[in-house]
Parts: sequence; structure tokens; C-alpha cells
Amino acid sequence: MGAARVLSVEELVERARALAAAGPRQLLGIAGAPGAGKSTLAERIVAEVGPAARLVPMDGFHLAQAELHRLGRAERKGAADTFDANGFVSLLRRLHRLEPTSVYAPLFRRDLEEPIAGAIEVPPEVSLVVTEGNYLLLPLTPWDEVRSLLHEAWFLDLDAELRLRRLTERHVAYGRSPAEARAWATGTDERNAALVADTAGRADLVVRLTDPLPG
Repeated sequence: MGAARVLSVEELVERARALAAAGPRQLLGIAGAPGAGKSTLAERIVAEVGPAARLVPMDGFHLAQAELHRLGRAERKGAADTFDANGFVSLLRRLHRLEPTSVYAPLFRRDLEEPIAGAIEVPPEVSLVVTEGNYLLLPLTPWDEVRSLLHEAWFLDLDAELRLRRLTERHVAYGRSPAEARAWATGTDERNAALVADTAGRADLVVRLTDPLPG
């Protein structure tokens, strides 16, 4: 990974505002390892930019739990092959070409551990679409097309010890025992983090926040 720039959330919000003003529609991707704080940063940016921005997370393209069990991948949920990557790319293509009517995107509900179709409306007047996820910069088919559809891509870096602690706490909050949570964070999540770390060089900006946001 190249040297990260240390920036504040406010500086990143201003960069996003400038991107939104470049119009007619810009796609900003925020990549990073599990637990780096991508979702929180993306939510903050969209809230600060206002109605001109929409958040379309990659996590909406998680495969359904029943399908993961059918494929034998439920114990690796969160790995690159546990997402509908082609569906995600197709949605980004539609958002990129700025269709004259609203485009609808799915949303992942952590409380249900399932994606919900058609939960996010992106009307044509939205000038900034922010997407975030682990695999936005992955150079493997079909993920490799994502980078070409993003007008700007950021990679959010975070101290590994803090990231691991956050992940463990998150898994506990969603029902795993402390032992199960740590095993998942140091196993599946850490394998995914190693894969994602190698993609940082494809970003326009590798950043560490001056004050890390909650994961």
C-alpha cells in the first residue's frame, strides 16, 4: 500500500462537494478492509452534501442467506464470491449513464442478514452517487469493471488493531459470542482484508482520518 494522506472528514466532505459540482453525475467509491469505517464515512458525506447525493452500498448485493447455504459459502459470508458482483456492476452502469427516470438499488439489513431489493431510490437529479465496499478496486472479473465506472475512488486505511477490535465488537452486537466474534474477525474478515489491502494502489486517494469514525 502506498503512503496514506492524513485528512479530516471535513476535508473529504469538501472534496466530495467539489466532485458533485462537476456534474452532471459523478460516482465516488470508498473502498477499504472490513471495519475500516467506510460505511460511516460514506453516510457522513451523503448527509453533508445533502439531497444532491445518494448512498448506494455494495453490501446490498450480498447473496441471500439461503443461496449462500445452497452454494456452501455461508461460513465465508463477506468474501468476494458471496456477492452478486455482476448485478452490482450492472447497477453502476445504469447510474453512470444517468437514466431519465429513477434507478432503484438494494439495501443490506444487518439485523436481518439479508438484502432488500428496491430500497434505495436514485432520482435523475442526484449529481453524486457514493458507493462503498470492500471490493470496489478488486482487479478480478467482474469486479474489475467497477473502477472504470467510478469518477473517483478512495481507499480508507485504518490501524489494524483498532479495525480488528471494531469487527469483533460488531459481530458481538449482531449476536455472536465473544469467542465466535473474534474467530470470524481473525479468520474470514482477515482473509478478506488481506485481499483488499492489495487493491489500494488502484485508488485516486489513500487516506487515514485524523479522527477515525466509528466502524
